[in-house]
Amino acid sequence: MGGIGLDTLTSLTRSRPWRAALALAAACALGACGGIDSPVVATRPVPVEAPAAGPAGDASTLGAGSVKVALILPLTGPGAAVGAAMRNAADLALQESQSPDLKILVKDDRGTPDGAREAAAAALADGAELVIGPLFSAAVQSAAATARPAGRPVIAFSTDASVAARGVYLLSFLPQPEVDRVIDETTAAGRRSFAALIPDSTYGRVVEAQFREAVARRGGRVVAIERYPAGNPAASVGRLAPLIAGAGPQADALFLPDTPEGLSAASAALSRAGFSPARVKPVGTAVWNDPKVFALPALQGGWFAAADPAGFTGFKERYRARFGAEPARVATLAYDAVSLAAALNRQYGSQRFADTTLTNPSGFAGIDGTFRFRPEGTSDRTLAVFEIRGGGTTIVSPAPRALGPSGT
Repeated sequence: MGGIGLDTLTSLTRSRPWRAALALAAACALGACGGIDSPVVATRPVPVEAPAAGPAGDASTLGAGSVKVALILPLTGPGAAVGAAMRNAADLALQESQSPDLKILVKDDRGTPDGAREAAAAALADGAELVIGPLFSAAVQSAAATARPAGRPVIAFSTDASVAARGVYLLSFLPQPEVDRVIDETTAAGRRSFAALIPDSTYGRVVEAQFREAVARRGGRVVAIERYPAGNPAASVGRLAPLIAGAGPQADALFLPDTPEGLSAASAALSRAGFSPARVKPVGTAVWNDPKVFALPALQGGWFAAADPAGFTGFKERYRARFGAEPARVATLAYDAVSLAAALNRQYGSQRFADTTLTNPSGFAGIDGTFRFRPEGTSDRTLAVFEIRGGGTTIVSPAPRALGPSGT
């Protein structure tokens, strides 16, 4: 899963942190992404043989360098389990960076806006030059309101693009790049007439806007859009059926961005309506990346975009060796943020965290592929396109190594 964030799925975070993390929602270390002005970041990971660490909240600092960076996470309260995993990932990144010269000031925001504001103020008072985190959108807003007037940039983990701004950069699994990637691949395969079956939700509205824009940019057309209440797609499928079912459908692709639970109901309704995924290609976002989705009949042969899992596989092994536990899926974001801070400090001196440095269009290579920050605060990242086949997935279009021109 991906795209839907911890911001909107707090209850899911509490019960199934790995799934919520993916719902937010492949190199092992940061490195050059091409271009003579690329802000090249660190080298390959260095094996860490330190004993397993204790609970994430034990230490208030990581490292002993001269450059101070704040790490604001929910270490108590909502999201504490994910926050602890992200703190551990930051510790791992610091251990695997070459001469990072960083001191990470770990602050607990308690999963609340007030906690984030207090944490940011305390970090700035302690001399932090950069704020990494928080996790939830309301907490990001509070921390940014404290950090930005002081001229300190924020690299946050929210998937709510509305909290992004100049100097408030989102290093997260945003749904917009997922929509762009899968629509680009679908149109490149010759399918240009799209219908859409979209849940009537905040997430649905976000991805619908990006879907319309992506189809238009690629010269396709949207023949119909049907919205449905959560878990109840039958009536909408019935209205859409003449365009997507039968021997001669008017659409050759169906955009269906929903959670595994919603997709189960949609798949059943589509099958009853005579929908054939062999004729009309189902496409979606990284919320499809769930074993329950892979068995749904109406989605066989369907495509979705998500991060290549290879980087996370290596990260997970190193994390498990050090901490004796499985990392939350979004822990890679904290790893990448700290690795980036260390590398930029090593290469750019006093301009290490300047907005122009952070928004270099060549981007940076991280655990989950290449990413870059846009000047307005959102991010782009390279993604693979997966096809659902027989209860599993296969990559039909690998994640590119470099990002295309910004804004495309």
